[in-house]
Amino acid sequence: MRRVLIFLEELVEDVEFIYPYLRFKEEGYEVISAAPTIREYRGKKGMSFKPDTTIKEVVHETFDCVFIPGGYAPDRLRRYTEVLTLVKRHYDEGKLVCAVCHGPWVLISAKVVEGKRVTGFFAIKDDLINAGAQYTGEPVEADKNLITATDPVSMLQMVKVIVKKLSKGEQEV
Repeated sequence: MRRVLIFLEELVEDVEFIYPYLRFKEEGYEVISAAPTIREYRGKKGMSFKPDTTIKEVVHETFDCVFIPGGYAPDRLRRYTEVLTLVKRHYDEGKLVCAVCHGPWVLISAKVVEGKRVTGFFAIKDDLINAGAQYTGEPVEADKNLITATDPVSMLQMVKVIVKKLSKGEQEV
């Protein structure tokens, strides 16, 4: 069974958390949400979410896919060494690492975007370019095991790409 980790933090973009969480479950994957602590987190649009576990509890586990939703959550998530360690390790192992909207901020801090084709919300374009990424501005970008998307609208296409790669076992670097 495929295992997917989705990060959660305060002010996550609601739909960028809940849509992939439910879609991956629908595909039959084991989906685990992880946050700094076990408590209720508020989304930007007012939904509330409670994680399955803490980031510290899963930092040494292995997943087939690590998913970073957007909103303001990535700015908080990139402050945790455990998040950056987990993202970098999964990327280096050829596992899928995916980020939408402002999620690539975590990829920048984990130092996995240099030389890679990526996209993200237009407001972080300069951040991505300054980190050495090749910013494309496309709705969805897949560069080997790194998959990025611009916003909630692009997530439909993004999740299709992720599911296709997971079903084909295309996780290699």
